[in-house]
Amino acid sequence: MNKLETNNKAYFVRIVKMEFKDEKVNDFLNNFNSVKEKIRNTKGCRLLELYKDKNKPNVFFTYSYWNNEQDLENYRNSDLFKNVWAKTKPLFNVKPEAWSVDKTYVLE
Repeated sequence: MNKLETNNKAYFVRIVKMEFKDEKVNDFLNNFNSVKEKIRNTKGCRLLELYKDKNKPNVFFTYSYWNNEQDLENYRNSDLFKNVWAKTKPLFNVKPEAWSVDKTYVLE
């Protein structure tokens, strides 16, 4: 089995599905835009992406690539994450879902 490797490192990926109250989507986007660079520049974060569902405009997914699981945990225990979460959590319509995966293959 070949793992995706960049600079001889396989990435750990965190996927989070978030569904917001319709009237709170702009609040989420404004907050995300204000912190996205800080999140991306967190030690160990290699990539940060935000996706919006094509059929449900209040559903978003974040994909973040990390050097390893510990880097993600360090971010989740940081003041930055605590502040982001404090502003984001009240905007949810339903409890978010999250998956931690190892990126295994890429076919282009």
